[in-house]
Amino acid sequence: MTVNASKPPKVGFVSLGCPKALVDSEQILTKLRAEGYLISPSYEGADLVVVNTCGFIDAAVEESLDAIGEALSENGKVIVTGCLGAKSDVIRQAHPQVLAITGPHAADEVLQHVHTHLPQPHDPYTSLVPPQGIKLTPQHFAYLKISEGCNHSCTFCIIPSMRGPLVSRPIGDVLQEAKNLAQAGVRELLVISQDTSAYGVDVKYRMGFFGGRPVKARLLELCEALAEFGIWVRLHYVYPYPSVDNLIPLMAEGKLLPYLDVPFQHASPRILKAMKRPASAENNIERIRAWRSICPEITIRSTFIAGFPGETEAEFEALLNFIEEARLDRVGCFAYSPVDGAAANMLDGAVPKEIRESRQRRLMELQEDISAELLAAKIGREIEVLVDEVDDEGTIARSSADAPEIDGLVFINGHFDAEPGDFLRVRIVDADEHDLYAEFCKVAD
Repeated sequence: MTVNASKPPKVGFVSLGCPKALVDSEQILTKLRAEGYLISPSYEGADLVVVNTCGFIDAAVEESLDAIGEALSENGKVIVTGCLGAKSDVIRQAHPQVLAITGPHAADEVLQHVHTHLPQPHDPYTSLVPPQGIKLTPQHFAYLKISEGCNHSCTFCIIPSMRGPLVSRPIGDVLQEAKNLAQAGVRELLVISQDTSAYGVDVKYRMGFFGGRPVKARLLELCEALAEFGIWVRLHYVYPYPSVDNLIPLMAEGKLLPYLDVPFQHASPRILKAMKRPASAENNIERIRAWRSICPEITIRSTFIAGFPGETEAEFEALLNFIEEARLDRVGCFAYSPVDGAAANMLDGAVPKEIRESRQRRLMELQEDISAELLAAKIGREIEVLVDEVDDEGTIARSSADAPEIDGLVFINGHFDAEPGDFLRVRIVDADEHDLYAEFCKVAD
């Protein structure tokens, strides 16, 4: 293929799946842009398209296959990467005409395939990229991935077989990326990985360096360093190990957002053991009480699975009792879905689909009542929010309790000068099961 030197080649990009996959996409786009490729916002303007897929559950597989089919139909030249790429036979069977397939976190492989089918340009002007790289998130927040893979063998999950064992990034690299993002105007960092609590375990908490000083590759030290950038730092995918207790004082002191995304998954010790969940023997109710005693403002988000193989009605009732007692701020619940290749498929006592879905609905109905009560208690309070969007209808923001795209929103009445990335003080005037409604007080300090 001959490339016109005066017209840099363009690559289209489709990114599916979780924030960890989004970071993979950002890394690929950054490398493409650094090599002089332009990024096309449409199929028609692209010389080829890269599709970053998800393959965790059946619905995600279908979405990924549909996206590949659409890209082939609209453009014709498609490279596939991501978690579904670990099942290349599934992709080849549905779409044999794709140019190439790689697995997850394979940026260099993707670049090699792009070079093969769309030769690399050599233009120093189009090769320039900002220090923070190419981001797919709005300018005011960004995901910061601190490790790849996972060392656990949860029976319902196939992620380790797709993304490999835990590999922690050097702490100096993580902090340099965070600094670049902060200097580029990012106001909120969302720290992610497959198991955020385990950061540094694989390297025995090796000492690294940032800004000329030693820093240990461990979550506590990482969070202490991130707090120095003066922006919101939000933690996701935090397994409830005892070491997490050390982070709560940082939240109470205002150094970290008082927010923990903890995937508890269930409350029955027997089910947790069948799931092979880490920290399954921990008394999570006691831990939550301890966290709240140190930081009363903490927001706890979690996810649960209803209808796991062998789950009895009594064990599900125990889960409902946990939900009622824990009064978590944000909860997601999934009806158990058999995943091809997961060990849980071999367990006895499969729960019928209609019961799985019924239990999922019952849990979410209970949680909606709890959420409505917790949010109603905030009416009359003044809080700080981060603006996400401003349009003719008003201003949409998030509080420290709200991660983008998965939690609630704060809708601010009235018209005033505000832009995405601004911090505001607002007074809560109303609430429903998910969102808050507020009036503007002032620009935050």
